[in-house]
Amino acid sequence: MWLLSFILPILRLYLVGVKVLLYQLFNKSFTLPVLPTQNGRVAIVTGGARGMGYETARHLASLGMHVVIAGNSEEEGLQAVKKIHEEGSEVKVEFLFLDLCSLKSVRQFVHRFKARALPLHVLVNNAGIMLVPEGKTEDGFELHFGLNYLGHFLLTNLLLDKLKRSGRHGACSRVVTMSSATHYVGILNMEDLQGRSCYSAHGAYSQSKLALVLFTYHLQEKLTAGGFPVTSNAVDPGMVDTDLYNNLCIPAQAAKKPVAKMLFRIPAEGASTSILAATASQLEGVGGCYFYNGERTESADMTYDHNVRAELWKQSCALVGLREA
Repeated sequence: MWLLSFILPILRLYLVGVKVLLYQLFNKSFTLPVLPTQNGRVAIVTGGARGMGYETARHLASLGMHVVIAGNSEEEGLQAVKKIHEEGSEVKVEFLFLDLCSLKSVRQFVHRFKARALPLHVLVNNAGIMLVPEGKTEDGFELHFGLNYLGHFLLTNLLLDKLKRSGRHGACSRVVTMSSATHYVGILNMEDLQGRSCYSAHGAYSQSKLALVLFTYHLQEKLTAGGFPVTSNAVDPGMVDTDLYNNLCIPAQAAKKPVAKMLFRIPAEGASTSILAATASQLEGVGGCYFYNGERTESADMTYDHNVRAELWKQSCALVGLREA
């Protein structure tokens, strides 16, 4: 029974991977349309120093947005800022330290950002880890669940007041959250969200991505009910050649290299859907959606279950120390 519980998440994850690769074999990455300038708007991009996060931050800055790169490596962050500045001397981009594995760090980041007295129009929850060995965050949470999901859950909630005040009807603030196709095979065990009974890195990763979609939809439900000028959407980048795959086992890494060259998307292509969701005029006021390859797509059936979303939100509030509102 234990062996089956360990193997099934692996099989589900790789089957999803094959399906995505087949799609990418026959379908090119969509081309971003001409996007409106973003002068005067401010964005935070978590994990914005490398990979898709960097490409997102770079593109938003090129549109005139003031971009704050949030990450856990000051050296990488400052290098990313320097590189973006070299591409355009007029861009506004800076780095602020944020460790999503620490709830204390998340609160400190929000405090430092709010002290800047800047508005906030776009929050891109991009940072993530994949298939890392079993471990815990500073607060004792399973790493995938803690960093990918709970860190962003707390960050978004602590920044909601800024987002609400910065948006207006006709020019909403936007929350864009990075999920993935693995959420389709994710299993959410409300009795064991930390995966303590039977740990699987594959299962933990897919669960964290499922939780992010559930969070995205429930957040939109709350925003709509309150009449706030903020939208919340989830995006799926497809299979992209980034450092996320460094934790694959050695045989899988060897097999991945030739496949990645032919079928994986480059980080700039993977970032396109996030950039679209953060800026496109045609998505003004549109929320509670899941976007893949530039188009609205149906997510897993479970994500449309209000009771599941509400229960996850309730437990998440308790875990990070927020009052459920």
